[in-house]
Amino acid sequence: MTPSLPAPYRILVREVRTETVIDVPPAVVWQVLTDFASYPEWNPFIRSVEGKPWVGTRLSVEIRPPGRKSISFRPMVLRVSKDRELRWIGRVLIAGIFDGEHRFTITSEGGGSRFVQAEVFTGLLVPVVELTGILRTTRLGFLLMNRALKERAERFAAGKPS
Repeated sequence: MTPSLPAPYRILVREVRTETVIDVPPAVVWQVLTDFASYPEWNPFIRSVEGKPWVGTRLSVEIRPPGRKSISFRPMVLRVSKDRELRWIGRVLIAGIFDGEHRFTITSEGGGSRFVQAEVFTGLLVPVVELTGILRTTRLGFLLMNRALKERAERFAAGKPS
């Protein structure tokens, strides 16, 4: 959810949000999501993650938005709630220039899960970055990852090879 800010500052905030329903329990989605070592096998958007999903740690992340070059960064893990949420923040240079708070949330839905992937971008460079189309390709990357996560989690739960 985009924070409520006074009008002059709203141009400095953008949210990209996607979601999908996955026909497995949240614990299975979580297991696939946090198995960072397997990302190169299935994840078309987040190509690699190194590190542990522990609050306060830094991860090494490489993303490849569709049609763009790979980008590497070192976000800090902000929140980990097993089977429910993983959240990190990445920054360009210093806070307030261009920050992205990324979150993955998993909730029970029927016999399965609702997976939400979202990022709130804030900072002085948000209007400039928006003009480059990166937010649009980021959304497409989220959609591709969500679909791949759904396929992998459902195959995993069915006992089928990846």
